Amino acid sequence: MVYNKFKGLDISALGVGTMRYPIIDGKEEQIDVEQAREMIAYAMEQGINYYDTAWGYYAGNSELVTGELLKEYPRESFYLASKFPGYDVSNFGKVEEIFEKQLEKCQVDYFDFYLIHNVNEENIEYYLDDATYHTVEYLLKQKENGRIRYLGFSFHGAYDVTKRYLETYGKYMEFAQIQLNWLDWTFQKAKEQVELLREYKLPIIVMEPLRGGKLAKLAEEDAAKLRRLRPEETVPGWSFRFLQAFPDVVTILSGMSDLEQTKQNIAIFQTEAPLTKEETEALLEVAEDIQARTMMPCTACRYCTPYCPKELDIPSLLEAYNEHTFAGGGWMAQAMVGNQPEGRRPWDCIGCRACEAVCPQKLVISEALADFSKKLRP
Repeated sequence: MVYNKFKGLDISALGVGTMRYPIIDGKEEQIDVEQAREMIAYAMEQGINYYDTAWGYYAGNSELVTGELLKEYPRESFYLASKFPGYDVSNFGKVEEIFEKQLEKCQVDYFDFYLIHNVNEENIEYYLDDATYHTVEYLLKQKENGRIRYLGFSFHGAYDVTKRYLETYGKYMEFAQIQLNWLDWTFQKAKEQVELLREYKLPIIVMEPLRGGKLAKLAEEDAAKLRRLRPEETVPGWSFRFLQAFPDVVTILSGMSDLEQTKQNIAIFQTEAPLTKEETEALLEVAEDIQARTMMPCTACRYCTPYCPKELDIPSLLEAYNEHTFAGGGWMAQAMVGNQPEGRRPWDCIGCRACEAVCPQKLVISEALADFSKKLRP
């Protein structure tokens, strides 16, 4: 197992994300504990020492199962991470109650890593209003008391939201967790987010390295381009090797769903073999090809927006449409649309085509927004 340094600790370069445990009969709340036990046992045996859980995973059961399984091992043999569930704004003002319950569920006296979770457009004002909700204040006290060893944050929000958060709390943060993979390097502007974190000298924990499994398989034409450069490398291996080239990445979380997948991923991390410049360029070209085949090629020039009688933020809506198209749905596109003001969402387009008359890319925007509306509100 490859290890990376973090404040004097040796952290396994592959970490276990616990939001994709195997389940029984397709029921999210029923984790297959025995299968999960096998996976954790193999991971521990192979040297993985970073385990990431959260309040909301599997209807609250991930923390329970993770705590139950990890208590079979010496506490000093693993690093455990959990998170304050700020994705649900009703949890603000309950940080003490939730934190105490999390320790109880995980059957530990402290968290090695604790995250202020999912900073985004919908909750940023709650996070910044610490005078009312005391979220960061309370967690910093728990750090002083030794119940949190390292405090960080995760985010899915836009660059400006992340920047606001860091301008206020950056001096307290010790790491950041970000969705980072070769497709999102440009598609979700991960490059700009990484550069921002580097300004604050924050080590990175990676989530969604395979985009929920979407990057574990590629079209044959795309896979063939990569095989010419690394004939023996698996498709998932390309994603992990891409991330091994980042010196500021501490660990890469993978939500593995069965023992075989766990074995395959761990095999990749027996060696450190980051992509070369040539290989990285080839992979990013594949990303461009995927986007060109499946997504609206909006460049966000914003020529269209002054002409929209409904004042829609057309580039942002098309970005959400592209996310929905690639992911086949999912919560992210829904959240992106939800962040738009009432009256300025896809279904508010009146199909006047004024935007299309000035679009340099000649995009059929009205049809895309109509299609998006049907998918979100069938």
